[in-house]
Amino acid sequence: MGAPVHLERPHRYTLTAPALPTSPRLCRDFVRGVFTASGLNELADAAALCTSELVTNVHRHGKGDVRMAASVQHDRVRVTVHDDSPELPSPRRAMGNETNGRGLFLVTALSDLCGMTIDEPANGTGKSVWFEFNLPSAKASGTA
Repeated sequence: MGAPVHLERPHRYTLTAPALPTSPRLCRDFVRGVFTASGLNELADAAALCTSELVTNVHRHGKGDVRMAASVQHDRVRVTVHDDSPELPSPRRAMGNETNGRGLFLVTALSDLCGMTIDEPANGTGKSVWFEFNLPSAKASGTA
């Protein structure tokens, strides 16, 4: 038996990582840990994949460090990935055997909601790209 899961909410977790090739894995493992520690094992793999896709975009196209936040609320979890480039990512259609160009489509398909925002000029430069998962209700999961 492992340690008991602490289910009180809300919680907010943050991580800053350099925009390096190793950062997607670091951030993916961080998010998987947040979901697992929050008792959300059934969503951990999808959240880790979404995180990996967004952090890879920062590494390839963004600017500056990756700043992440995972916010666990009563009814949803939001993961936000921020970098210093104000240029928003744009989904593109990957052709045939291309190995790039599917990340934002995966995030859209796997998450319940996703989006992006550009920072207000007074608050700095950059953008945030985020996704959310709605949490299963206690009744639906059989814990009521």
